[in-house]
Amino acid sequence: MGREFELKYQADPRILAAIREQYGVFFEICMETSYFDTPDRDLHRRRWTLRRRMENGVCVCTVKTLLPDGSRGEWETKEDDLLSAIPVLCKLGAPEELSRLAAAGLEQTCAAKFVRLAAGLPAGESTVELALDQGVLIGGGRELPFWEVEVELKSGADGDALAFAQALAREFHLIPQPKSKVQRAMALADTGKENYIT
Repeated sequence: MGREFELKYQADPRILAAIREQYGVFFEICMETSYFDTPDRDLHRRRWTLRRRMENGVCVCTVKTLLPDGSRGEWETKEDDLLSAIPVLCKLGAPEELSRLAAAGLEQTCAAKFVRLAAGLPAGESTVELALDQGVLIGGGRELPFWEVEVELKSGADGDALAFAQALAREFHLIPQPKSKVQRAMALADTGKENYIT
């Protein structure tokens, strides 16, 4: 099973510039993300996220689920069409129920467009990705600018990623961001639906 462990922090342009200066070489990824659900919001009720994202022109489809330990199951595949991607995601280990739910139809609920500066870094005996994101969340015909910092474990132990993120937060006075991008974008579209994950 794919598993995601990451920590998110609020930021501003000044903070992103300071972190970028300290950590050196980052690579740039232009992200255009669309989030989907069934008309009855079946994925929302299960706290699943289904997205189609263009990453520097490459389409990546992803499903995420909430795991009992608070981390997330995550499966992704490079497919141009979301419906074609779902059987592939299930073969990779995503819940088989996803196929049945998607058969009822899918609709876009919200979106995000942002530029990510990313760097792979050592953290103890592990490896993390440090990501600096700047862009807009889109929902209900409105846009909300955002800036944030993410630390995602790529290999190794959760504790190493947590220690790296906590040290970064202390140095740059970062405030944890408890809500995911899709939560905040959904709040723009419908303030009654904020319990999403990404």
